[in-house]
Amino acid sequence: MFKLKKIKNNGIRLGKVKTAHGSLDTPFFMPDATRGFVKLLSNSEAKSTNTKAMVVNTFHLYLQPGINLIKKAGGIHKFMNYSGPLLSDSGGFQVFSLIHRNSKMGKITDEKVVFKSPLNGSWHDFSPEKSIQIQFDLGVDMMVCLDDCPPNEYDRKQLEEAVNRTISWAKRCKCEYEKQIKKRKIVKGKRPLLFSVIQGGQELDLREKCAKELVEIGFDGYGFGARPVDENGNFLTEVIDKTASYIPKDKLRFALGIGTPEDILTCSKLGWDMFDCVIPSREGRHGRLFYKTGKSYKTLNINNSKFISDFTVVNKGSKIDGLKKYSKSYLKHLFQLKEPLGQRLASLNNLEFFQNWLEIIRVDKSVKEKKVNKKRKRIK
Repeated sequence: MFKLKKIKNNGIRLGKVKTAHGSLDTPFFMPDATRGFVKLLSNSEAKSTNTKAMVVNTFHLYLQPGINLIKKAGGIHKFMNYSGPLLSDSGGFQVFSLIHRNSKMGKITDEKVVFKSPLNGSWHDFSPEKSIQIQFDLGVDMMVCLDDCPPNEYDRKQLEEAVNRTISWAKRCKCEYEKQIKKRKIVKGKRPLLFSVIQGGQELDLREKCAKELVEIGFDGYGFGARPVDENGNFLTEVIDKTASYIPKDKLRFALGIGTPEDILTCSKLGWDMFDCVIPSREGRHGRLFYKTGKSYKTLNINNSKFISDFTVVNKGSKIDGLKKYSKSYLKHLFQLKEPLGQRLASLNNLEFFQNWLEIIRVDKSVKEKKVNKKRKRIK
């Protein structure tokens, strides 16, 4: 259940989401625990950064370790020993990316998508119904409908086909969702939230059509589908803004895969409530650290030679013991030797920064976008 409490003067929506595993204040950020874990971090370490929810991926968990094993464990929360809210991506982005990159890896039809496992070459299929069934087996708090996720190079006709298929599949997902609720006898307060995804590329009329038909079906929330950048890497501010305006005010707005600090701030001001991305841990594993500075933020690359004899602590403002005590010189030493401790510390620093960034967005009027090159690649 979602309750919108206030819309700030800058457009940021303050609300509360109640799930079976806890409540979340909007806007909020979820790190990607794609395969049931945030790389290199334990759940307790992630919790120490004030992380309150994570995203798991249906596609990856279905392939490994397999849904039957997770069911035997008692669901994904018990399997990964996590007590907070979990959202499951439908797996559509991964399946469609797999096929768009190489047509030999599968086939997309109106009925379902058939794909070849990148792990062992075995063949599988996802239908809207199967995707929803798997997500119920996972036992997540929030789930996403299977949608047709088009690449940037799609023309108008192909985008229309993707929108029509997305709407059709959303109807089937909603029907299967209702069936599973009854079959599993899930009471109202325990039912997972269901999100559909708005497609249409850069064609605003297609985005509007998709949104209106999905709203008519009725969902707990709606997501921004496909890449938030054009083929040149320019952020699609107008498209994202317009798409938000097509979603009812009392419904959650999920900006899937949007996760740089400046993009989160921009999208929060455009009325989006939820964000997920691999950036904190992925950038951390490569030695890039995020820091709040004044009204914005900065990054540094610990692999830079200037940190060889920098004996200042990694982050004096952190609440995490290691970041307050280890020096940047020592952290660089760890990275030079490819010691996982270094990657873990950097990941913790970044995840703590992202959660603090969202807290600032929720309560502070002074935070500003960082001036950056508008051309950037989406990280999912």
